[in-house]
Amino acid sequence: MRHPSLLQLNTCIAIEERARALGRPATLDDLPDHALDAFAAAGVEWLYLLGVWSTGSASRQVSRDNGDVRAELERALPDLREEDITGSPFAIRAYRVREEWGGDEALARLRRRLAERGIGIVLDYVVNHVALDHPWLEEHPEYFIHGARESLERDPQNWVERRAGGRPAVLAYGRDPYFAGWSDTLQLDFRRADLREAMFEELARVAALCDGVRCDMAMLVQPDVFEHTWRDALPPTGGTSSTFERFWGGAIVRIREDHPRFVFMAEVYWDKEWELQQEGFDFTYDKRLYDRLHGGSGREVREHLLAAPDYQARSTRFLENQDEPRASEVFPPDIHRAAAVVAFLVPGMRFFHEGQREGRHVKVSMHVGRRPVEEPDAAVVTFYDHLLACVGRPEVHEGEWDLWTCRSAWEGNGTWQDLIVFTWTHGERRLLVVVNYAPRQGQCYVTLELHGLAGRTFTLVDLLSDTRYERDGDGLGANGLYLDMPAWGHHVFEMRAAG
Repeated sequence: MRHPSLLQLNTCIAIEERARALGRPATLDDLPDHALDAFAAAGVEWLYLLGVWSTGSASRQVSRDNGDVRAELERALPDLREEDITGSPFAIRAYRVREEWGGDEALARLRRRLAERGIGIVLDYVVNHVALDHPWLEEHPEYFIHGARESLERDPQNWVERRAGGRPAVLAYGRDPYFAGWSDTLQLDFRRADLREAMFEELARVAALCDGVRCDMAMLVQPDVFEHTWRDALPPTGGTSSTFERFWGGAIVRIREDHPRFVFMAEVYWDKEWELQQEGFDFTYDKRLYDRLHGGSGREVREHLLAAPDYQARSTRFLENQDEPRASEVFPPDIHRAAAVVAFLVPGMRFFHEGQREGRHVKVSMHVGRRPVEEPDAAVVTFYDHLLACVGRPEVHEGEWDLWTCRSAWEGNGTWQDLIVFTWTHGERRLLVVVNYAPRQGQCYVTLELHGLAGRTFTLVDLLSDTRYERDGDGLGANGLYLDMPAWGHHVFEMRAAG
């Protein structure tokens, strides 16, 4: 699979909006065929259904009682109602589709409907923590990180008292090493071989229901990260625990014994991307590219794209998701368009967030199941329709990608450093993408060392506008193409050979 497109859909909100339209409770069966047809027409190959799993009432109540969460929700949804607060989809009680949405059976039917359109389903797998009322709390209290009363008194933001195995216990909230714990979850003890095996069995259950998983905060169970997070809090492991072994590599191999084409995508940060790719992940989040695009430095973006081709092809590119703000809110329109051309036309998985194409501005928290009404932004819709047509071309899925070196247009002109130029080639089909990722005019020369340019004339037809140029192939491959681009200027040229 090369350079696929994925669409993230907030299932809770999709079901709520469908129920309102129907005037009755809705299930996954009620997602209409015309919506699935629209996904396929937009080139979606993977539909990531965020939040289908069963969550517990205890974790949901934490969201309702948390003043910071409530304030965030009210900013996005001024008419917030108590029943709108559904809790985090990452506080999972069971890997079973919510019964009110039709259960696993409705998911299976939706999966078949999507497969008929060439679309696979990606679902969440949360490895680090579970809901506050997960059955393991009574059945397997040893699976959790236990602390002393002093831990709770010293760090109440990271510990909670709950009943476990029929008796009171001080347990750790799920967390990463840089923030307070997630108070709607409990931390699993990945030092334990029996816990790791139990989590593999959960993963195997998920793999039987879908075509791929998005693994939440996947780096947290890497031995060095886990030990860094908990080194000051963990008591000795006791006699039933084994040496801390890595989880992902072995789990991925075992899953693929039964599901050879199953896809693993890791949400991962802190420069752990390459490490997880080596453990078998097909794709890893590319937050670095997002941050560099947000920072507005063309030079840093271009240097980021110099990474090894295999790493690039297995990176997941995005401009928004459930954790990041809406792209139309944080990127001014001209920067948004330039950033999207880069993010979604370089190699790797193209991750689109539902509502991004329509230019939605309001980021809706994962803790809420309703969102405000927003009218589509016609200019954003038009841009994304043209961009998605480019993303769907065979060059961009099956072709070869080359990033070209720009050079100064004249001595002392450093604006060439802001220009990003790359091509996709597939047989006689060629796309040339040029972006001036800077708030100033920029000029450069770039020589395209492409096969089949000599002795031919090419019309460069911009697929995003009415711009077109005639250029001599010998010049493109010798002295090079001269570019003079406005701030945030961008083109996706189809190179049409004359004759």
